[in-house]
Amino acid sequence: MPHLMMKSTMPVSPIPTFPRQRGKGQTNRCASFAVKMRPKNERGIALVIVLWSVLLLTVIAGNFVFAMRTETLVARNAVSAAQAEAVANGAVHRALYETYKPAANADTWKTDGRERQWERNGAKIRVVMMDESGKIDINAGSDDLLRGLLLSVGVDAEKSEQLLDAILDWRDADTLPRPKGAESEAYRASGLKYEPANAPFDAVEQLQQVLGMSHDIYLRVAPLLTVHSRQPGINTLVAPRAVLMAIPGADPAQVDAYLEQRKQSLADGQIPSPFPAGAAFTSAAINSVINVRAEARMADGAVFVREAVVRRSGEAKRPVAFLAWKEGRPAPAAEVR
Repeated sequence: MPHLMMKSTMPVSPIPTFPRQRGKGQTNRCASFAVKMRPKNERGIALVIVLWSVLLLTVIAGNFVFAMRTETLVARNAVSAAQAEAVANGAVHRALYETYKPAANADTWKTDGRERQWERNGAKIRVVMMDESGKIDINAGSDDLLRGLLLSVGVDAEKSEQLLDAILDWRDADTLPRPKGAESEAYRASGLKYEPANAPFDAVEQLQQVLGMSHDIYLRVAPLLTVHSRQPGINTLVAPRAVLMAIPGADPAQVDAYLEQRKQSLADGQIPSPFPAGAAFTSAAINSVINVRAEARMADGAVFVREAVVRRSGEAKRPVAFLAWKEGRPAPAAEVR
């Protein structure tokens, strides 16, 4: 009987395996190899991050420096503007002081419109004083003078008549419009939310509210008008050229010749003669209200203009009373000497 081999059903245990022990040198070689195998793009990303961080910090630092510089300039300009204002204010008070010196003194300042200049601590100062009687009173001035003023500053005849009637309608007490004037109904029709005062002007600035008065025309006539003269005519002994040109019938040659004569008389210490061509519009009396304009120009270019209207009382305790105190417009650069 053939020999039959029987398959064993007993389980066979696997042969145990043991991890290979590596020496120290072998471990370092593996680590070094892993480092060498690290992708190069990881190092590139890190470099980009560093560069962007440096750029961001640079931008932040630049903005900070620019902001600090701007704030410094703003502060410096504010200080310079305040200094210019203080100098101009002081110039007004000095000018008033100079008018109280004895009249016989040749150095006593006159309110005749002449410009006086001096320098102080690097600031250039210009002061002009003029008696308000040398201007046209917008409340008391005659129709002919007001019309002549508008024409002399370049307003055409039709517009001049319209503005004149509107001014007269504003200052009179009635509500009846003149032929080319304007009362309440005309202001409402123009979409304005105010009406004419039907009373004297409180200030020259109020003229801007008159219907038809443009900003450009106002800027041309305002320096030649006043509410303090209270006279129908003008004092030609102190009136500026632009006011003399408003006198009907006056021509440039006459005005210039008279101004030269007046200037020479003042230089000789004499009282000038009135303007011959303006005899019908002359108010001889000089009142006690003067306009003072002081301009201070600092070395860095900062400019401030103070305009004051002052009534001289002659009282020892209160020699002057300020009727107006406002900031003025600097003279054009071409006029600065």
